[in-house]
Amino acid sequence: MLEREVIQSVGFRNIKDGDKVTGFQFKIRLPYYRGVFLSQLRPGTLYVDGERFDRKDIIWNIKGVDYTYEEMKSNMDVHWATTELAVLKVPKEGGLSQGFHDLTYGFCFTSSYMPPIMQDNMDPDKENIVFMPEFGHHVNKRRLIIV
Repeated sequence: MLEREVIQSVGFRNIKDGDKVTGFQFKIRLPYYRGVFLSQLRPGTLYVDGERFDRKDIIWNIKGVDYTYEEMKSNMDVHWATTELAVLKVPKEGGLSQGFHDLTYGFCFTSSYMPPIMQDNMDPDKENIVFMPEFGHHVNKRRLIIV
């Protein structure tokens, strides 16, 4: 079951490769009723406890397949449905420490029926002038714990 918040509490953990911790991951849901193709997504910058992670370093996992920012920009075949969670994987040697962490992450997406002037000014890292979380125009914040 999906949580109301875009950043989900389930799935926030460090990523291991053997015995080595290589990064961390968290899950997000799409706050849009129709779903979107990967090429429509406009990923933002992630901040964890004030540390910045560039959108180009974040791997999106949709339906069990990993996609880079560059791969998503031209992918018109893969559809992210509203009932599916995306897993965002972030490389960081040693991962995150045990305890609470503050995440800030925004993303938005284009839509065929939104006026181009509205879409031209979309910035996933800033709140939109018109608050429309159902179109992904919202910077999401959540405090989560790694145990």
